[in-house]
Amino acid sequence: MALAPASIRGSFSVDRYPCASFSEARPSTARLSSSLFQGIRLVFAKETMNSRSFTRADLHSRLCARCAVLESVSPTSQGDMTLVNVDLGDRSYPIYIGSALLDTPELLQRHIKGKKVLVVTNTTVAPLYLDKVIEGIKGKGGGVIVESVILPDGEKYKDMATLMKIFDKAIETRMDRKCTFVALGGGVIGDMCGFAAASFLRGVNFIQIPTTVMAQVDSSVGGKTGVNHPLGKNLIGAFYQPQCVLVDTDTLNTLPDRELASGIAEIIKYGLIRDAPFFEWQEKNMEALLARDAGAFAYAIKRSCENKAEVVSLDELEGGVRATLNLGHTFGHAIETRLGYGEWLHGEAVAAGMAMAADMCVRMGWIDKSLQSRILSLLERAKLPTAPPRHLTTEMFRSTMSLDKKVADGKLKMILLKGSLGNCLFTSDFDPKALDATLAAFCDK
Repeated sequence: MALAPASIRGSFSVDRYPCASFSEARPSTARLSSSLFQGIRLVFAKETMNSRSFTRADLHSRLCARCAVLESVSPTSQGDMTLVNVDLGDRSYPIYIGSALLDTPELLQRHIKGKKVLVVTNTTVAPLYLDKVIEGIKGKGGGVIVESVILPDGEKYKDMATLMKIFDKAIETRMDRKCTFVALGGGVIGDMCGFAAASFLRGVNFIQIPTTVMAQVDSSVGGKTGVNHPLGKNLIGAFYQPQCVLVDTDTLNTLPDRELASGIAEIIKYGLIRDAPFFEWQEKNMEALLARDAGAFAYAIKRSCENKAEVVSLDELEGGVRATLNLGHTFGHAIETRLGYGEWLHGEAVAAGMAMAADMCVRMGWIDKSLQSRILSLLERAKLPTAPPRHLTTEMFRSTMSLDKKVADGKLKMILLKGSLGNCLFTSDFDPKALDATLAAFCDK
């Protein structure tokens, strides 16, 4: 298995959010230099965005704080398990990554609060892992009571009606303010259980046990929770951080091929927006990922979580840099909404969305065609779509994109690639004619 080359890249720009890349093994001096560089860029980007002035002392204080955050998220390995920290001050939490972690119940037990636990899962995952998780929690002793609620499986059930089933179970079993909700499943379960935890009794403890690639590399990390609305995806939700994320890589052995490929779309995204060496590593190792090579996946999950943790530590509530994690999502969410939730998997829609974003960037001269070709090639090798269904019209895209969460003051903001591999922008300053041309190229009408 090839390793990511040791390099640190990135360019300074007041209106650009940090998209520098980091290697797996790097000396402390390199981390400090990169942290300082990232901190300077973030401070200026945030101050420009918020139109606030600051003194030299303010700048020094904020740079020190940002450097401390970036230094603290470096992963440390403990045997076969890797630990990545999401640094959010007193709400920081670990991401445990490794094989057979569900057979190491003490990891889960140390984060259980109170005497009552509600495990939220679905009809697909429950027969595979629910009993093991319940036994692991009960092994803590002390009379812990574990209840469970099994929801139907699929994106189409990520709605308010299904969410109420979690509240019904929590109320019926008399869960209290000290209880812990445990999400056992993919992104849908994680988002819904997290939103329920944020809302029940105005907030209870919450643990993520993601069982899909999509959830392990993206949705379980960072505290985004919520449900869909018929008019738009993830329009109802909250930011609510878990106590920990437990990633047992063995759960991928039971994942269908289509779900596996869907999750790889988010892995590809990290390379495109901020980690060029990781993208290059994927170009060399895509077949190993599709073959479920344990070493390849362990590295891909770890590197993805490092990228996500760094971004969330800098911008928890998506005021700027965190929005760059949504490359391809503006187009992708429109595809999901218009087709009907569940017709395409999230990663499939995001893959097509990234292809559309790349097309738009080429039309504006922001990236060259050689990079676009590499993007399309990697998506195709990952068995992912590179275009939406042709019957989706330009008007369908426009009306749905107008409801996107990133619309502000009537202006659509998009995440777009600009410059060399690993650089991106979150901006409303794009050529609308390029967007028109891209939609026309991918749609029948």
